[in-house]
Amino acid sequence: MPTKNNFLDSSLLKKMEISVAEAEKRTGKNAVNMQETYTVYLIETRPVDAASEGTNPALDSLWRRYSEFELLRNYLLVTYPFAVVPPLPEKRAEFVWHKLSADNMDPDFVERRRVGLENFLLRVASHPVLSSDKIFYLFLTEADSRLKALNATFRVKNPDKRFAEMKHYGDELQSVISQLLRVRARAADRLYGVYKVHGNYGRVFSEWSAIEKEMGDGLQSAGHHMDAYAASVDDILEEEEHYADQLKEYLFYADALRTVCRKHELTQYELEMAVQDLTSKKQQREELATGTIRTFSLKGMTSKLFGQETPEQREAKLKMLETQIEEGEEQVKERNAECDEFVKSAWVDIERFKEQKDHDLRESLISYAIMQISMCKKGIQVWNNAKECFNKM
Repeated sequence: MPTKNNFLDSSLLKKMEISVAEAEKRTGKNAVNMQETYTVYLIETRPVDAASEGTNPALDSLWRRYSEFELLRNYLLVTYPFAVVPPLPEKRAEFVWHKLSADNMDPDFVERRRVGLENFLLRVASHPVLSSDKIFYLFLTEADSRLKALNATFRVKNPDKRFAEMKHYGDELQSVISQLLRVRARAADRLYGVYKVHGNYGRVFSEWSAIEKEMGDGLQSAGHHMDAYAASVDDILEEEEHYADQLKEYLFYADALRTVCRKHELTQYELEMAVQDLTSKKQQREELATGTIRTFSLKGMTSKLFGQETPEQREAKLKMLETQIEEGEEQVKERNAECDEFVKSAWVDIERFKEQKDHDLRESLISYAIMQISMCKKGIQVWNNAKECFNKM
C-alpha cells in the first residue's frame, strides 16, 4: 500500500499533509427520517510549508461519511473520463462465510476501511491532474463544500428515461445480489458447523463402540457414516463457491451496466454544453450586429463607459463569431451523431445483456436449488443408514 513518502513528487502533497486520522460511530436520522447508525471519518490536513519553516500550525480537520467519498469519486469519473481514478475500499464486508465478521461496524473492518480511504485521498493527491481539482481541495478543507450540489451540477437537462431507469435497475440488481450472497455466506457458515458437529458424532460413536460387545459393530458403522458425512462438507462448500462466483459475476456486471449509463449521461451533458455554447455565440452575434446588449456583462459596461467599438472592430468581431458559430454548429452536429450512435449501440448491447442475464441466473439458481435438495437428501440418507445400524445392534 502506498505511503505519503511515495507521493512527494505530487504538487498538492508538497503543499499539504493529508491523513484520515480516525473513525467514529454515530447515530442520526437519514433522509426519510429513520434512525440509522453510521461511521464518519476524520480528515486532517496541515500546510507543509509551515512545518518546514519551523512553525507548528493547528491541524485543519473535518468529518466525512463514506457516501461523501463515493460522491467525490463519481464527480472525478464524470469530470475526468480520460483518467484512471483511484478506487475506494469496499463499502461493506462482503460475502464472508467462515471466521470473518460481516458486520460493517466491526472495528477491524472499520479500521481497514479507514486506511483504504486515506490511501484513496493520497492517490488522488498524487495524480498530476486530479490533485489540482478545486472540488477535491474543498473536500479536504471545507465541511460545507459544493460537493452535495454536484449531482445537480452534472445532471443533464433532458435525460433519457430508459437509461435513468436502467441505472436505477443496476443499483437494485447489485443490492439484491449482495443481499443474496450475504445470506448464502451465513448459511454456508452454519452448514459448515452442522457438518463438523457430525464428525463429533462419529468420534463419540467410535469411542462408545470400544466399550460395547453386542452393540459395538452397529455403533462403529454409524460412526463411519457420520465421519464420511462430516468430511463431505468441503466438497459441498467448494460447489457452493462455484454458484457464488456466478452470482458475483453479475454483481460486477451491475456495476458495468451503471457505467454505461454514466457514460451516456456524460455524452448527453457534453451535447447540451455544446448547444448552450452555440446559443451563447449566436446571442453575442445578434447583440453585436444590433448594438443591443440583452444581458448584463462587463463588456456592455465597458462600452457604455468608454464608447462603442468602431465599425471595423465590430466587423472583425462579427467575422470571428461567424467562424466560431460555424465551428460550434459542426460540433453540435458531431455531438448529436455521437450521442445517437452511443444510444443505438448501447441499447442493443443492454438488450443482449438482459437476455444473457436472465438465462444465466435462471440456470444458476435452478442448479443451486438442485444442489441444496441433493444435500438434504444426503443428510437424510446418512441418518437412515445410522438407523439401520442401530436396528442391527
